[in-house]
Amino acid sequence: MGHRSKEEQNSVTKAPSGAPVDLPDLPDADPLWHPIAADWYLSLRESGQAAFYQPSDWAVARYAADLMSKVLMSERGPNGQLVAALNSVMSSLLTTEGDRRRARMELERKPTGKQTPASVTAIADYRSSIGG
Repeated sequence: MGHRSKEEQNSVTKAPSGAPVDLPDLPDADPLWHPIAADWYLSLRESGQAAFYQPSDWAVARYAADLMSKVLMSERGPNGQLVAALNSVMSSLLTTEGDRRRARMELERKPTGKQTPASVTAIADYRSSIGG
């Protein structure tokens, strides 16, 4: 691995949160999957990190959903090694906030409609500055 400058080490990749605009045609969730596995797989389509996914990443996501489904439907209960392997695969897809932080990726949240308009804030600041 080559030397990385301090600036490169501290840089963060930013991406918008929410569904990427140019997703490829993707297979639907397998109807035989456990509902939690299907929901997880479908949630990736609505997640900002998916903007960086290549076809191989989507194949890994299908594999993870299939594995998750088998774990959830197992009559013997979850196998520790299988759950650890599944968590590792899910982590490689940057599916949690912690995974994205470790990879130095930040999803920028869309502003909610409940924010105070700047003009209202400016008037309030002006009033407080003149003792109003």
